[in-house]
Amino acid sequence: MAQAAAVAERPRAGRRRTGTGAEPRRLPYLLIAPAGLLMLGFIAYPVLSVFYYSLQHYNVTKPWKNGYAGLDNFTRVFTEDPLFWSTLGFSAKWVVVQVGLQLALGLVLALLVNQTFVGRAVARALVFSPWAVSGVLTTTIWMLLYNPSTGVSRYLADVGIGSYGTSVLSDTGTVFWAAVVAELWRGVPFFAILILADLQSIPRDLYEAASVDGAGRLRQFFHITLPHLKDAIILSTLLRGVWEFNNVDLLYTLTGGGPAGVTTTLPLMIANTGIEGHDFGYASALTTVAFVILLFCSILYLRLSKFGGDRS
Repeated sequence: MAQAAAVAERPRAGRRRTGTGAEPRRLPYLLIAPAGLLMLGFIAYPVLSVFYYSLQHYNVTKPWKNGYAGLDNFTRVFTEDPLFWSTLGFSAKWVVVQVGLQLALGLVLALLVNQTFVGRAVARALVFSPWAVSGVLTTTIWMLLYNPSTGVSRYLADVGIGSYGTSVLSDTGTVFWAAVVAELWRGVPFFAILILADLQSIPRDLYEAASVDGAGRLRQFFHITLPHLKDAIILSTLLRGVWEFNNVDLLYTLTGGGPAGVTTTLPLMIANTGIEGHDFGYASALTTVAFVILLFCSILYLRLSKFGGDRS
């Protein structure tokens, strides 16, 4: 009788365990649901608004012309606005140069501060400190350095390099690299931080085994360090590429897109079109095109780089 009662009771216990086990599995999703819905609202509404206004004629200074535009704004982007193609070309150049140099210098810095030496903590703090500085403050620092009267160029002229009163920010031949150097100062620590964090997760046993097998520092770097850093490098370059493409603060405050528009990126053109030109419909169309370009390039980059694949 006791055994029969126990057997009869087992399905009920199993059902109770199944029912109570389902609730804990759903509980984390229920807890994060309010924050997730809030974030979705903050993200979805602006994105949908941009898509909506990209199909509208919406200029606050010419309200009598406002209304449904269809694809007119996009036709204007690709066929009637030569500034779009020049800014897109400069944006691509800016991203490639910035991300490439920041990655190379960030990797070197990460390898250096990963070594054991006296004062390593201070060196790391100095290396990473520019990343904590805002874009506008970074611009202010570099504008003082580039000032022709009180900046570096004056002291270089004192020793016979260059001439007095010359400004690298007003010369079309030097303004690009002047802006590149200023952004490098701020962007290199980003790569150094991420790469250093991944370097410290590499097991030391791998290097010891490679040393026993006779592998030198160079072979260890290419066969152990770089393969281990693959995913960190892919992710950091993707993130930094998107951020540099959308860079507005430094270029806007440092050069204003000049001289003669040679440092105008596509996001800076969008900002000028919307804020200064008050043409929010056309600015929304430009934003939509930039979004599609970034989305396509990001997916293509992740596919080609095989992010998350086998490190070997």
